[in-house]
Amino acid sequence: MNRALLVIDYTNDFVADEGVLTCGKAAQALDPFLTKLSRDFVEQGQTLVYGVDVHEQDDPYHPETKLFPPHNIRGSEGRHLYGKTGEVYSAYADRSSVLYIDKTRYSAFAGTNLDLKLRERGVTDLHLTGVCTDICVLHTAVDAYNLGYSLTIYKEGTASFNETGHAWALAHFETVLGAKVI
Repeated sequence: MNRALLVIDYTNDFVADEGVLTCGKAAQALDPFLTKLSRDFVEQGQTLVYGVDVHEQDDPYHPETKLFPPHNIRGSEGRHLYGKTGEVYSAYADRSSVLYIDKTRYSAFAGTNLDLKLRERGVTDLHLTGVCTDICVLHTAVDAYNLGYSLTIYKEGTASFNETGHAWALAHFETVLGAKVI
């Protein structure tokens, strides 16, 4: 079975202390796990995908403009991948098995070529990590489920700034999407 690891929105704006929408210490604690898991996927010849939120400064048409402060602005430090996880991307970026997908909506599938890239590689099994569990990870999981992928979600590889939402999403993945939550 061909697998892919998706690392969703693990950027300074969502993780670092000074991030605009930070998940704080809970997200920062994921870095060693995500670093090891990412390296393992690449070393095993599997696909590694970074799904990264991108917004334009002062975009009045984007629906998130009314919901959240400006974040992950194209070209900003806030959009850079956080910590050692970012170093893994830098080390493996030139490999065809490592993808960087700009996303403008919660789901890494919405308006991107992610499904096409995964199908080209024969991927059938998606492993999801990142932030926020109850927003971008959740919406990506729902789209993946609707596209027929089998799902694995890592408890120790996800975090949110909303602990109630985080716990709800983990249960939802398992009970509604049939995901394996480990």
